[in-house]
Amino acid sequence: MQALLGVIFHFIGGFASGSFYIPYKQVKGWAWESYWIVGGIFSWLIVPPLAAFMTIPGYMDIINHTDGGILFLTYFFGVLWGIGGLTYGLGVRYLGVSLGSSIILGLCSVFGALIPSIYYQFNPKAGKDTISDLFTSSWGQMVLLGLLVCVIGIIICGKAGGMKDADRKKRGVAVDDQTEFKIGLGLTVSIISGVLSACFAFGIDAGKVMAEEANALWKAANPGDGEFLFQNNVTYVVILWGGLTTNLIWCMILNARNKTFGNYTDSSTPLVSNYIFSALAGTTWFLQFFFYGMGESKLGNGASSWILHMAFIILVANSWGLALKEWKAVSKKTITTIITGILVIILSVLIVGYGNYLKE
Repeated sequence: MQALLGVIFHFIGGFASGSFYIPYKQVKGWAWESYWIVGGIFSWLIVPPLAAFMTIPGYMDIINHTDGGILFLTYFFGVLWGIGGLTYGLGVRYLGVSLGSSIILGLCSVFGALIPSIYYQFNPKAGKDTISDLFTSSWGQMVLLGLLVCVIGIIICGKAGGMKDADRKKRGVAVDDQTEFKIGLGLTVSIISGVLSACFAFGIDAGKVMAEEANALWKAANPGDGEFLFQNNVTYVVILWGGLTTNLIWCMILNARNKTFGNYTDSSTPLVSNYIFSALAGTTWFLQFFFYGMGESKLGNGASSWILHMAFIILVANSWGLALKEWKAVSKKTITTIITGILVIILSVLIVGYGNYLKE
């Protein structure tokens, strides 16, 4: 039952992450850097402390007396992850929701799932899964199989993206949603994003002592009620300070270079709706980790939780790509290929879920 709840929570989080970019498409007359940082203010500065305040009384006290080295490392991984998050936005901008998310999150799932287990192989810690645990246990082997299947699904989705580009060039079709489609630049930033986005998982682990304290306090006040679903909310506050740092600096540089500071007060654009849609996108984005924390409390912060989270995001993002007709004006073979990739990702989720069931 715990594994099932974990899968459900990860699906909700994946749906939020796979859907967050959709409101940005309703922003009119603003440059990318303007709506990205407005949404980011909600994602990284406003909503995380609000969520922590609502779920963890005295969360700032936990942060204040946490060792400075732990806070710095958590923040540092947040900075690196922030670069990944920044290039995620660029990857989606240049490749589309479907293809961009598939490539980025596929790489992210591999690095985020395997590197921590390799680290704990050489630096053992109670309750942490090592790479040998994965290879030598039946549940771990099932999780690794799910990871492999997920990677295969990503490769298929990436192949579909290349076919899509070729189809459009062959037919000479100009489509509005592809005015910024740049396969070379998009792939470059997507690879960078995929690698660095995995640092969020490392940040969660680096700041785990804060989550453990929140968990201990909650369990003391609620004996017999199991693990605290919202224990990671305090850790998110510190990680996302790092993400805010990276994105704010870069977006301000772009505002200055592109002379787009005027976007924020330009009355010729629908200012109210632009701010609302940007805020909605940013808040939706944060919900992915709100529910990730709930799922992680049921499944553990290992390869299982991370790949489930990534796979669900890929699934939802690709579904949105189809719904938004990012794949129109392409051949039936290309459509069949992307659908096949989505189905393979669904299969990977089922395999990982079964692996978690065996672990129980």
